[in-house]
Amino acid sequence: MQRFKTRSEANAALRDLREQKRQMGTLPGSSPTVASWFEKWLRVHVVPRKRPRTADTYRTYVNQYIVPALGSTKRLAQIGPEEVRRIEAYVYSKGLSPTTARNAYHYASAGLEAAVREGLLLSNPASRVEPPLAGIPDLDVFSLDDAIKLLEHLATHPDRALWMAYLLTAARRGEIAGLEADRVGDVLDISWQLQRLAYTHGCLTPCGRKRAGNCPDRRLDVPNDYQVRPISGGLHLTRPKSRAGWRTIPLVEPLRSVLRSHIAGMRPNPWGLLYAGTHGRYGTVTPPDPDRITKEWPKLRNEVFGPGRRVRLHDVRHSTVDLLYLAGVPEDLIQEIVGHSTRSMTRAYKSRSDLVRLESAMQRLSALFAIEPALPSSAPVER
Repeated sequence: MQRFKTRSEANAALRDLREQKRQMGTLPGSSPTVASWFEKWLRVHVVPRKRPRTADTYRTYVNQYIVPALGSTKRLAQIGPEEVRRIEAYVYSKGLSPTTARNAYHYASAGLEAAVREGLLLSNPASRVEPPLAGIPDLDVFSLDDAIKLLEHLATHPDRALWMAYLLTAARRGEIAGLEADRVGDVLDISWQLQRLAYTHGCLTPCGRKRAGNCPDRRLDVPNDYQVRPISGGLHLTRPKSRAGWRTIPLVEPLRSVLRSHIAGMRPNPWGLLYAGTHGRYGTVTPPDPDRITKEWPKLRNEVFGPGRRVRLHDVRHSTVDLLYLAGVPEDLIQEIVGHSTRSMTRAYKSRSDLVRLESAMQRLSALFAIEPALPSSAPVER
């Protein structure tokens, strides 16, 4: 039985129950706890419909921010706007960014909206709370001179085929790591990406294996329409998240010659992957690990630019978008090259450091007026 501190709180709860009875024709049963509801929401609503990496992100936010902020043992029916506001405060108390706070709010709101649809809540309390304001990203991206300097450094680098592909295609981390040799010709066929996916136990009775990946009946919890090809261990080739991600990019110099040279000298591997390498004293052939590539990037960046730069591997994608704009490539083609579903997303990837094009634009504006410079005030006046 739920108890209330004041008569007004009890009357408000009674009004909510009467309104729910009017709208739904029924009254709620025992309200689940916050922890049990969000666990069910992940299992029933998120995992069967979201891509595995996306579902992992939802799970992280639920377990690390949403449930601790709302209170794991608190009843779902007791969640109101004030409890929802605690999510933002909780995220900030951990020293995390406004973007994290905003994401946590939206994931919590989605979970609470599902509770409304199931008749566990009369209304979504998050709908009565303004979302946290998004932060302003502080990106460090490469200029044209930076890109030239990096390419010059890569000319003799043993992994130049890998790093040049990132700089000159604007492809994502997994898309380059997952390139297969037979998808490299006059164009790059970017229709798969290499990702590490987590297995879950599929055994009906506990198999005793601590890691789900070692379970003999292990499985991947993926939506029915999710295309995946196993490579090795937890590494899989998956389709990009949208049809816009399935694209072909014309292969031009200098990347064309570099990739063809790389293919001619590469060691065969059972997966046909372009960047498979060797590992260990016996030279075991291994697929490229996207996480390892991410860790190797700062070493290369610091070799070229020193420790002062903050350009992440994914930020190289922003740099390539900048360079495409600088080259005068039409926006619809840039959108197609980088695999964005909307032009607004492409514009969001464009940095604010494009001074060359801005100066050119202002010069063209000035030319429209064709005004002669004013003479100095001390200049003699002809009579």
